[in-house]
Amino acid sequence: MSTGHGRPSPREPADIELTAAVSADELRFEDEPRTHVGFTGCPDHESSSGSDRTNLPDAVRKHVTYQEVEVNYALVATISVPADE
Repeated sequence: MSTGHGRPSPREPADIELTAAVSADELRFEDEPRTHVGFTGCPDHESSSGSDRTNLPDAVRKHVTYQEVEVNYALVATISVPADE
């Protein structure tokens, strides 16, 4: 089972790209995780993130053991510098 939003793709080539890949034979959550990805700062930017998951749903459930899990995560950002700079 593959789920997720897939690798993000900004309208322009990314200035910053962070990727990570993790795998586990078994993964169990004692609590449902609460996650948040946020971007702040100057100059302006456009950013997105997403993951491709194998054997792990987007909304995991507590006390469920997931087997043979893989997650490939990507975060990309394009920095917008004002024309007068």
